[in-house]
Parts: sequence; structure tokens; C-alpha cells
Amino acid sequence: MTEKTLAKTDPVSDLQDRMIKELETVIDPELRIDLINLGLVYGLSLTDGVATVTMTLTTMGCPITQVLTQMIETSLKRLPEVNDVAIDLVWEPAWSPARMSRFARVALGYHQ
Repeated sequence: MTEKTLAKTDPVSDLQDRMIKELETVIDPELRIDLINLGLVYGLSLTDGVATVTMTLTTMGCPITQVLTQMIETSLKRLPEVNDVAIDLVWEPAWSPARMSRFARVALGYHQ
């Protein structure tokens, strides 16, 4: 079996991919880049219908935390497996622009 075939038949990988796709629709209103490309999402899991998103923010005390939480909940609840969403907000490891994808760095004009 090839790697590609394995990934298609692995329900955990499929669900994780679909969760990531949904989170790619959550755009940070200030930076106008999605949470995945910003590197804010550190982990995803689903247990008994509850999707847990382990993530950080670009700064502590971010004024849009509640907005992002609502957007995350809305996006993940589109998946039939997700009944509820829990956000596990962490500050370690600290976020830095190095966590951004190449796309996000180019879009934001960050060259380093």
C-alpha cells in the first residue's frame, strides 16, 4: 500500500484533515490570514464528539479572543462528528512569526 492509500483509508487522518480545512476558513480579522497559516493551532483532537483545539494567540490579552472562539466553534461544528468545541488556550511554546507558513509570511510582508 502506498502512503497516499493509507491516508485515504485512515479515518483519524481524514477527520484531522477535515478539521484543518475548516480551521483554514477562520480568518484573523486583524491580520486577514487564517489560523492554520498563522501557526496558531498547536493540536486538534476529538473525543466523544468534543473537538479540542490547542492553540495560542499572537499576543496575550488579544481583544478578538471571543470572536475567534466563536468562529472556531462555528467552523468545526460543520463537521458531523463534532457536537461541541473546547478551546485549550496555551502560551507555551510562545507564538512567533517563525510559526507562520510561507504563504502567511509573504502575505504579511514578513521577510526574515
